[in-house]
Amino acid sequence: MERDRRAHQRFPLMLAVQYLGAEAVLGYTENLSAGGLFIRTEREFRTGERVALVLALPQLLEPLELEVEVVRCRDAAPGAPSGVAVVVPEELTEQRARLAALARDLAAARPSEPSFRVLLVEDNALVASMYSAALRRFAETDRVSGLGIEVASGGEEAFRRAIREPRIDLLVTDVFMPGVSGIDLVERIRGEPALAELPIVVITSGGERERQQLAPFGVSLFLQKPVKYQDLIAIVRPIVRKKEDRAGVGVPVGENVGDGLTDDAGMAITPADAKPASRR
Repeated sequence: MERDRRAHQRFPLMLAVQYLGAEAVLGYTENLSAGGLFIRTEREFRTGERVALVLALPQLLEPLELEVEVVRCRDAAPGAPSGVAVVVPEELTEQRARLAALARDLAAARPSEPSFRVLLVEDNALVASMYSAALRRFAETDRVSGLGIEVASGGEEAFRRAIREPRIDLLVTDVFMPGVSGIDLVERIRGEPALAELPIVVITSGGERERQQLAPFGVSLFLQKPVKYQDLIAIVRPIVRKKEDRAGVGVPVGENVGDGLTDDAGMAITPADAKPASRR
């Protein structure tokens, strides 16, 4: 893997990972390169173990089936979930070629420096990936160039990112998270003069109590779980357009936004996935 790190450019990318023969267990990629990938997972592996898996993310990538070998295991630590580094064995030339082709496609599609940065704060990796997919779909259908999406798994991580350059343009945060909650995060952000006017969207399964707690911090944009695609985009679109209009760029709006979704279409989060293990 050290050789692959030097030889191949790595791309941060969150894809769902399903293990063949253990379909009830899910993992998520942290990054990938032409030589291998790193998977965030709570499943235990041994170095040298071979695993058959499928990489997929609906609407973004056709399922890619691979046989990989575990070359390194990482224990969970603050800010770094447990996971494994894997490579496709040398003799599986066709599968190595498919992974390399995916890495090339990512390299070709890499945008220039984002002109609008969204920070998603969600401690459930599956839910975060679905929100990210929805925003990417919005960027494609509305022809929004330069939309950058970053994900933080908790309030403390999100605050550290928010106070760094380059500045984010929009914060989308869950309320109920272990450690620093969404409400605590908003309060800390509003305590930073440079972030006093940052647009904030709060996602909650609660009710009026959370709205009242957040009102003193100027938060008026809320999404109720389960979040629907059209509701998320209806809030995000005018914020993106406002910045683009100020910059004199303008954001053309596509005609087919939300194509294929009904007004009642949610993000298809099953009850088992709706809460991470830390909150079940």
